[in-house]
Amino acid sequence: MGEQVEVVVAVEGERYDVRVRERLRYAVYWEQEPSEVRRCTWFYKGDKDLRFFPYSEDNGARLEDAYMIAVTLDEWKRKVVFPTGETVILHNPKMIMQYQPIGPEDDWVSSPSEQARPRTVKRGVNSIFVAIPDGEPEKIDHLVFMVHGIGPACDLRFRSIIQCVNDFRSASLSLLSSHYKRGQEEGRVGRVEFLPVNWHNALHGDATGVDEDIQRITLPSIGRLRHFTNDTLLDLFFYNSPTYCQTIVDTVASEVNRLDALFRLRHPEFEAAVSVVGHSLGSLILFDLLTNQKAPSGGTDTEEALCQDEDLEALGIPLGPRKKILNYVRRKRAPEDGRGGTVLLVPDLQAPPPPGSSLVNHHDNQSSCPQHSHFHRAQSITSAVDYECPFINYPPSLVFRPQTFFAFGSPIGMFLTVRGAQAHRPQLHLPHLARSFYNIYHPYDPVAYRIEPMISSEDDLEPMLIPHHKGRKRMHLELRESLTRMSADLKNNVLGSLRTAWQSFSRPTVAALPAAGEYPGAQTPAETLQQTQASYEEGEPSTSAEEIPEREIKVGMLNGGRRIDYVLQEKPIESFNEYLFAIQSHLCYWESEDTALLLLKEIYDKLGVSCEQPQQ
Repeated sequence: MGEQVEVVVAVEGERYDVRVRERLRYAVYWEQEPSEVRRCTWFYKGDKDLRFFPYSEDNGARLEDAYMIAVTLDEWKRKVVFPTGETVILHNPKMIMQYQPIGPEDDWVSSPSEQARPRTVKRGVNSIFVAIPDGEPEKIDHLVFMVHGIGPACDLRFRSIIQCVNDFRSASLSLLSSHYKRGQEEGRVGRVEFLPVNWHNALHGDATGVDEDIQRITLPSIGRLRHFTNDTLLDLFFYNSPTYCQTIVDTVASEVNRLDALFRLRHPEFEAAVSVVGHSLGSLILFDLLTNQKAPSGGTDTEEALCQDEDLEALGIPLGPRKKILNYVRRKRAPEDGRGGTVLLVPDLQAPPPPGSSLVNHHDNQSSCPQHSHFHRAQSITSAVDYECPFINYPPSLVFRPQTFFAFGSPIGMFLTVRGAQAHRPQLHLPHLARSFYNIYHPYDPVAYRIEPMISSEDDLEPMLIPHHKGRKRMHLELRESLTRMSADLKNNVLGSLRTAWQSFSRPTVAALPAAGEYPGAQTPAETLQQTQASYEEGEPSTSAEEIPEREIKVGMLNGGRRIDYVLQEKPIESFNEYLFAIQSHLCYWESEDTALLLLKEIYDKLGVSCEQPQQ
């Protein structure tokens, strides 16, 4: 019985479990095909390979037996023939070669052209000279959930959200070792765990059947382009649909709560804060989800308790009729409470109703209009322009309150505007949202929009420039600012010279100039020159761009009075043609070290750990 007990080893930050007897690695937090795990003793490498590849355990055992016999008897030139036809010759302890005939290749081979050439064989890892990582720190200082945008692919290489989050996690670990080295040595800095939240599979799965319905009405021409449109761009329209928006919101909320519960189950010592990240449409989903969190109450809604989606599903009612029944129940209840589980902006986003009107009459009029059977017209923040939002029954509150909400390439500003949001509202704050909110975008991102112009009255408010992770601006940006500053100074000097010359020509003729001491307060030319030099040394304001005094900027209460919009620095090659790199700019956040460092600074500043700039 003892031999049948499965040994499970948690690896890669406990995100995977390796079942030793099965030699398979299973993902813990997401769905993924199991991958093979080998006990490696013998390795091979071709001439053009950059790394060594492991033999299978059976072939490794054959090589080990032959190697031990050769060492014990001191008899070399031994041959080992594998069942697949490859031959390994042990010439001496330091020279072991594999000769592979032309035939079927296995999963670990590099390329067919390398099959006819001999390969170098090594025993053990001591002679390979490869750095084996020590693994990730066990201490977790923060947990971050990352929600993707439209489509199953998250970058130009068509990788999934899981692979992109893995890259972002690797970048954060590298930045922690370089920018928080002292904190790691003192034991105050561990690592930040990033977990992906995937909602696309649930929307396009067999449960909804939407893909089959869309495929039946899709034209047969330009098949690949239409498939890309159906699989990616339609997600934006699905989110504006009352039926499928419910599926997306339910999936995101349930997946985040599931991941949080599973993470705390595997890390019972974890008591740190949690943050959320949304990319593109994912940021809008999180924004609507967080702004519609229900406050805890002791009462129970009898009508909701008697008619839940789970009860209708247990009766075998399909998804479409279930949504119609739930929408009907909420529409019947909407005139009574004015809410009805709808997508509403938070109370601070809504202006008080105009004098002489009441909110009850507003809902009564709305409920009597048959053309709004699937929509609830809510009072917008303009109080003059209403916006329509679909009936959405938001799920129970998240099991945590996020510390920070990061939006990557987010269209939140655009959606709030078309929903009727009013600009210049500095008193705007989101009580059920995260404590901090950052809108991070690339300057060439075609999907990103700003937030600060909606809440600030300053029209010329520039976004905050995210510093480069190496501690300075990019060279082309510094050169551009220097040229701008030089041109401004040159322009001011030329205009000043022209003004002085014009005044000298237009000045009336004077018979004689008075002496310096003739009038009280008069100065000699030497005193005037000395005072001018002193004013420059004291840093008096001038027309130079660098010497303009920094004014106080107020951006409301949305981020605790701090700045919200943060813009990345474009790369030198991107500045040549911004249209050419527009799509790439929308997908660059997963591999951006500047973005990862901004997240780490926000997280560890709240923990009292400051960032250290590494020596160049």
